[in-house]
Formats: sequence, C-alpha cells, structure tokens
Amino acid sequence: MDERTSAAAFTAAWALIRKVPEGAGRHVFDRIADRAWRKRVAGVQQLEANLRRVAGPYITLSQLRALSRATMRSYMRYYYEMFRLPAMPREQVMGRVHVTGIEKVEENLGRGRGVVGALPHMANYDLAGAWIAMYGIRPTTVAQRVRPERLFQRFMAFRASIGIEVLPLTGGDGDTFGTLARRLRDGRLVCLLADRDLTRNGVEVDFFGEPARMPVGPAALAERTGAALLPVSLWYEDDAMLIHIHDEIPQPVEGNRESKVRALTQRLAEEFEGAIAEHPENWHMLQRVFTADLSGAHPIPFDSPDTGPAAGRAGLSGTTVEAAPDVSADPAPPRDDDVGRRR
Repeated sequence: MDERTSAAAFTAAWALIRKVPEGAGRHVFDRIADRAWRKRVAGVQQLEANLRRVAGPYITLSQLRALSRATMRSYMRYYYEMFRLPAMPREQVMGRVHVTGIEKVEENLGRGRGVVGALPHMANYDLAGAWIAMYGIRPTTVAQRVRPERLFQRFMAFRASIGIEVLPLTGGDGDTFGTLARRLRDGRLVCLLADRDLTRNGVEVDFFGEPARMPVGPAALAERTGAALLPVSLWYEDDAMLIHIHDEIPQPVEGNRESKVRALTQRLAEEFEGAIAEHPENWHMLQRVFTADLSGAHPIPFDSPDTGPAAGRAGLSGTTVEAAPDVSADPAPPRDDDVGRRR
C-alpha cells in the first residue's frame, strides 16, 4: 500500500467505522486479521517467531498457528477500537476498561513525584491512554514520525482528541528527552511503550531466555528525574480490557548511570515476561525484538521436536501489516548531565 492510499484508507476508516454497529465492525476486522494470517505475510511470520519464544520449544505447529491467529485478531481489534475511539462516549470507555493499581500512580503524583508508565505492545494502549485521561490524569507520550506527513498529523490529532499529549520523536523542538524530563519533574505521568528498540540506543536484555534489545528511554528518564518506574500490562477479556499497574521498580543504589539504566531495563523485561506469558495472544509484536532475528533477512523458522520444519521456512517477501505511528519511539538521553540541570 503506497503512502497516499494508506493515508486515504486511515482517514476513511476514522470517518466510517464509528457509524457501523460494533458487532459488524468487529466481524470485519476479524476477517482482515484472518486474511493476513492465512497469507502468512512477513509480519505474521515474525509474530510466530516471537510467540515461539514465549510458548517454549515444545509448542506444536498447530498450537503456534492457533496462537498467532488469536493474536492477529487481538491486533486488529486494536485498530478497530482505535478508529472507533473518538466517537466512544466517556461512560463506554470507563465501563469497558478495568484497572488495578491506579492508586500507585495517584500516590506518587499526589506528592509531586512524576511517574513513568512502561508498557509492552499489548491489547490497546490508546484505549488505556483515553481511560487515564478521562480519569483525570493527562498522559504524555512520544510517537515515531511516519509518512505521509498528513497521516502522522492525523494520528497526532487523534491522540490529542482523546486527551493524550504526544511529542514527535523528530521534527519537534529537538529535545524530546528534555521535554519528557520536565514533565516528570513537574509531577506528571509519562507513558512509553518499552518492549521494542526503534533506535541504536537500546540495550541488550535477557528476555524469555534469549538476548533481546529494548529501549532505554523509560529507565533513563526514571533514573535522571527520580520518577517512579511502573510497568503496566494490558489484556482483553471478552468485551473488556484489563490494565494492571505493577509495583514500582526500585532504582539501584550502586553503580554508574549506565549500569543503573541497564539494570532497570532488565527488570522491565522481567515484568513484561510475566505479563506476556500470562496473555500471549495480546502481545502484538510483529517486528524483530530478539537479537538473533535482528541480523537476518527473515525470522527464525519454526522447528519443533514433534512437527519438524514449518511450511513457512522459505517465507514470503515484501508484504507486512501496516502499523500506526509507534509510541514506543525511544527518546535518546543526552550523554552529559545538562538534562538533569534543566527545568
């Protein structure tokens, strides 16, 4: 899909989907998910490579395929809800989302301490942002710039319309990390997707028993500002979405800044492991995360002791699943201490 067609499709979806009865709309998006799943587009192949790490080496091919199909349906549910969200009344959002642990955010903000909410790509983080904004806490996040520009601006406007402050990773004031740090020092909430490194600034962590790269932004912001670092997990249950705000990850007391950030990022990875393992069909990771996949042209092929090599070993080329601007964009921390002196 070229840029103009993609922009037109997203614009039309925002205008039309809110007018379609929810049951019919969900059915259409299930069919879209199934079509991509059956074609085994590149994103689905990578999704299955990632899910194989989560499920372990003894998952059968049929089990993996069933899991990836459920995950694609969950992923397309995210898009359906995203297009419908601007027209969803407050009572529907508040009634559909169930949150545990919100008191951890309130307690920190109540005493003027900022909070970094670190999320994996699970369920619907835009719906989570709308819920927290309607609850009375306006979150700030960062988005990767996508083309064409008018589509990126449409996404920015969408997230602003549901109460989220979004900073562009590039093309803004040039100091995204510093702006986020100021928000935290002002005692506000910053939310960042934190399970995929979009830059070369990430660090290697142990994730499901393998090396993987994750962004340092959430940990670096918490370390530099003293903000609370709270992992957040999300998953669907029938028509509802559940959000769990985990306990704060305490900051290391020993080591230099780099080692502390690495340790915090590893702890985030461990929290994400538990959440993803409990609800793997809600982890929408169609991109490369594990170090073993990053250098290759194709995801690691499936090879289970009881099934042999998967039929998709050769892979499909060229096609992937379109994605929205990623709010896991990692604002690189400066290398000196000037952010720590800035307000």
